[in-house]
Order: sequence, then structure tokens, then C-alpha cells
Amino acid sequence: MDTTLRDGEQTPGVALKTEEKVWIARKLDDLGVDIIEAGSAITSEGEREAIRAVAAEGLDAEICSYCRIMQQDVDYALECDVDSIHLVAPVSDLHINVKLKKDREALKEMALSATEYAKDHGLIVELSGEDASRADLEFLKDLYKAGVEVGADRVCFCDTVGLLVPERTTEIFKELSSAIDVPVAIHCHNDFGLAVSNTIAALNSGAREAHMTINGIGERAGNTALEEVVMVLEWLYKYDTGIKTNELYKISRLVSRLTGLAVAPNKSLVGGNAFTHEAGIHVHGLLADTSTYEPITPESIGRERQIVLGKHAGKSSVTLALKELGLDVDDSQLNEIVGRVKQLGDHGKRVTDADLQTIAETVLDIYREAKVKLEEFTVVSGNKAIPTASVRLIVDGKEVVEAGIGDGPVDAAFEGIRKAISGVADIHLEEYHVDSITGGTDALVEVLVKLSKDGKMVTSRGARTDIIMASVEAVINGINQLIQD
Repeated sequence: MDTTLRDGEQTPGVALKTEEKVWIARKLDDLGVDIIEAGSAITSEGEREAIRAVAAEGLDAEICSYCRIMQQDVDYALECDVDSIHLVAPVSDLHINVKLKKDREALKEMALSATEYAKDHGLIVELSGEDASRADLEFLKDLYKAGVEVGADRVCFCDTVGLLVPERTTEIFKELSSAIDVPVAIHCHNDFGLAVSNTIAALNSGAREAHMTINGIGERAGNTALEEVVMVLEWLYKYDTGIKTNELYKISRLVSRLTGLAVAPNKSLVGGNAFTHEAGIHVHGLLADTSTYEPITPESIGRERQIVLGKHAGKSSVTLALKELGLDVDDSQLNEIVGRVKQLGDHGKRVTDADLQTIAETVLDIYREAKVKLEEFTVVSGNKAIPTASVRLIVDGKEVVEAGIGDGPVDAAFEGIRKAISGVADIHLEEYHVDSITGGTDALVEVLVKLSKDGKMVTSRGARTDIIMASVEAVINGINQLIQD
């Protein structure tokens, strides 16, 4: 396979700032992506500003704009100084007749005219068939061939509503790749959960380019997940994609954070549980050989293995977790710690890193003074006030006062704490989760947070009737664990 990897898709409810789009584009370029679809120039002036900013970065990747088969769209793309356009022509009779209210010949004329216009103005053109999986294949091939004759550099088959199955994908791409003289691309949607399977089938059957997105984000159920296709090619097909796979998790987290779209814990490769183990028998196997319960090494995509403790925890998992905390125990102490961990698990609690440390230090009769102590915090918020928090902490014995603003009172409090400890450590909030333990307006709230520092991650909890106080408590607990000697 001679494969080109491409990233880009519009996602409902996501509106990135220009600097955020540029940030993601840089990371995609560093990752080794060949083509970046930076947006749709026709959308708005704000979208054009972002596309222009990405194009001005001087990246190695080809910068592309989505375009309809209209001259106006191409003109806007030209204003953005992109290298190429993804020129999308509806090709199923449903789209041609119902959406465009035209016939096949009129559609073909529009597509070829737009292709010629773009080529006359120096653009690389990828002529794409929207809803191709419901189109007449002979008509589609005729359109592609005519597009190539007037200058199209690539063509793309779009499974717009995710109806393809791998067997049919294989048949189609064997036929297209032998009939079309330019590279053929595959663009899949994940409505039936087959986007990755169909993309791999297409690449195995002659496709030379794949459209994908980080974390599989996109319209409705999303698009093909880049990280999944890359690792399938690298590990299962032994194909060198040229992608820096050890950066995949970092960019997954970045895209999730900037878009506000959380990654499901059970998502393959980049989900929170992908390299997390609890069951004692699994951890026992991992201690002997990590490949017993891991198909790839977490380090290969820039991750670390995590041991989660709960009612399924055994001695092996607790021993491993204690070693990571730098604690040695004898058999009787280990049995006591395992018993207490299981007791928490039986009550439906997830045992956080901070919980385990507290349990172990209690059993071992260790006293460790916290490096960061909360003395006081105040939060101001309201419908006409910017959420603001002031915090007073004792950090390594010294009083530090800071303030922060945020999207809400919890965010403002965390920002104030982060600034207050910036001289000691650079802490990042990776995950934040809230549960109500009891009912009513005075409910006890439990907050679980995941914090990171220099690649190390810890989990901690706080439980109060005040959600802000519970959040601050969880964050302070986690910080103390991250910066301990």
C-alpha cells in the first residue's frame, strides 16, 4: 500500500478558535499526517481566518479546504491560500434529485466546471463523490474518469451515512483502483461502527488515501478514527505509515480538551481503560509478561499502564501499585491493605491513588505532611459576573495567595490553585467527574479527578455537600501525591 493519511471533518457543536485550530494543525503535521482539511472556506469569515492561519504556518502537510461544486466556494478557498480543495459532488440519485433538484447530467456538468475552474487557478483537486455507497457505480466511475480528464488529481469515495460493509468495500475499491488512473481515497462514517473496518478493507483493495479524524470525531456517530487505522496498519499488517505513533495519545487528549468532546473510557487505544487493569488474575499475568493481557505496549502510543484497585483487586495488583508509590510491605501488611481495598470496592467505590496511599500509610503507621495545604478560598460567580476564585495556600511552608478566572466556579478555583503552585509543579487536570452520593439539594457530592505532571497521572477524590469544596479537596489531594518526594 502507498497510503496517504488525511485528517479533517466538521463536528456538530464544536467551534474552535483560530489559535486552537492552528495548534491542532501543528500537532497533526508533527505527527506525520499528509493532508489536513482545515475547514470549509465558504462557512464564514471566522472560518476563513482560521484556514488562512493554518495555511500560513508553512507546514509540511498539504492544506485543504472543503468545497461544494460551486465557483463561489472555490473562490473563497483561493482567498485562504490553501494547496488543495476537497471538491464534493453529491452522486446518489437521492442527493441529486431530492437535495439538488437536478439530474445526473446537470450534476456532472457542475462538477466538471468546478474542477476545471479550480485547476485553472492552480489548486490540487480531489473530486469526491458524496453518498457514493448509494450511487450507481457505473455513473460514479464515469464521473471520476471525466473529472480526471479535466484535471482532477485524486478522487474520493464517500460512505456518507456509513452503509458499507467490508466485503462490499473490497469489491468496490478493486474495481475503482483498476478503472481510475489517479489515487482513489476512502471517506467513511461510523453510523454502524464499521468506519475503521471499511477503511482498512479499502486500503487493502487499492485505495491510496484515507480520510480520518482524531478520536473518530465527526458528524453524527463520527468518522474513521486515525489512531485506530494507524495502529491496525502498524501492528496487525506490519505496514509503516510514517506516523509518529508515540504521539497519538497526546494529540488525542489535546483534541478532546479543545473540542470538549470526551473520549469514551472503553474506546480502543486512547480510552481511559485501554491500558488499565484491575482483576487480580490479569495483573498477575502482566507481572510475568505484559503481553498476556495487552495486544500492544502502551508506550507505543505514548501511554502508561495503569492499575485500578477495587473489589476485584488481588495481591499482585496491590503490590504493583504499592511499588509505584515506593512502599514496601510484608505479607501481613499486604493482606490488611488488600482487605481494606476490597472493602471500599464492595461499597461501590473506585479506589483512587490517593485512597491507596492513605490506606497504606495508615497500615504502615506512616505520617507524611502535605506539601500543599488549603488555608482559604473564596469564589464569586453569577449570571452577570465572571467566575473568579481567590485561594490562599501553604506551599512548602510558605503562604501563597493567587486568583483565577474560569468558565465556572470550579474551573476558576482550579486555575487559582494551578497558578499558586506553578513555582513547584506544572499540574494539568485531565479528567473531572462528579457523582451525587445522596439525594436532595443537600446531597453529598463525590468528585473524582485525574491529574498529570510530567507524564505521571494520579487519581484522587473529594466528598462534600459543596461541589466546589469537594472539587478543591480532590485537586489538593492529587497535587500532594504528584509532588511528594
